[in-house]
Amino acid sequence: MTIIAGLAITLICMLGGFMAMGGHVAVIWQPWEYVIICGSAVGTFVVANPMKTIKDTGKATTEAFKNSVPTERHYIELLSLLFFMMRELRNRSRAEIETIIDAPGEADVFKRSPTVLENEELTTFICDYFRLIIMGNARTHEIEALMDEEIDTVRHDKMKAQHALVAVGDGLPALGIVAAVLGVVKAMGAIDQSPEILGQLIASALVGTFAGIFFSYSIVGPLATKVKVVRDKNLRLYVIVKQSLLAFMNGAMPQVAIEHGRKAISAYERPTIDAVEAATMGGGDRAGAKTKEAA
Repeated sequence: MTIIAGLAITLICMLGGFMAMGGHVAVIWQPWEYVIICGSAVGTFVVANPMKTIKDTGKATTEAFKNSVPTERHYIELLSLLFFMMRELRNRSRAEIETIIDAPGEADVFKRSPTVLENEELTTFICDYFRLIIMGNARTHEIEALMDEEIDTVRHDKMKAQHALVAVGDGLPALGIVAAVLGVVKAMGAIDQSPEILGQLIASALVGTFAGIFFSYSIVGPLATKVKVVRDKNLRLYVIVKQSLLAFMNGAMPQVAIEHGRKAISAYERPTIDAVEAATMGGGDRAGAKTKEAA
């Protein structure tokens, strides 16, 4: 929603200012200039990126427009899941825990946290490290190093879409110049025409330069930044898991361990300790009730 609002403000100010200076908006409408610029940008984007990145860029753009970032509900459900899993780890046998992590979608402890279960990559991350913990011979510093390495790998993969958009944004001004040069070539073919016709052709050519710069700095560049912000916030969920599990491995009680995770959340988004306690100490049913109220 903020992306649409920002684009609307940009267009209104740009076109309004141009009209206030006495310019004619119709001059800016040069569809074939836009075809050259946008078509070339899409073509170079396809050349430079594998199909997986191309598809992920579409997904990342959708996430940016929807502002698909974790909410308080996501944080509380994640912390609740970690709390109950830690508690189960202390109270159940290794075989019972393996049954849970082998089929998380069928386990009640995961069903209490549907937002976590919907995130397959995060669910796999959680299950993998609980599996390492129940093996019994994993050292905390080794697990921490492994988590850091995996989180860096996930971040690298998630940011490929952002890097691809940045590359397109950087190339758009040059593609705008290409369109402008082609327009000038067309204008030079009409050099024997009247100054009015020649001036109109040159003005049309210069629209290409304007469009390339506008698309780069007003649309693609900000969109790439938004993708980075959204995906960085989603990656914070992995850090919460990491901090909670490391504290648990170092001997902290489950309630204390998830407090380590809660502190990894940005202060202005962090759920209160009372909300977390109500969702954990109150049991799964109470947690579900709070989730429905929040929704």
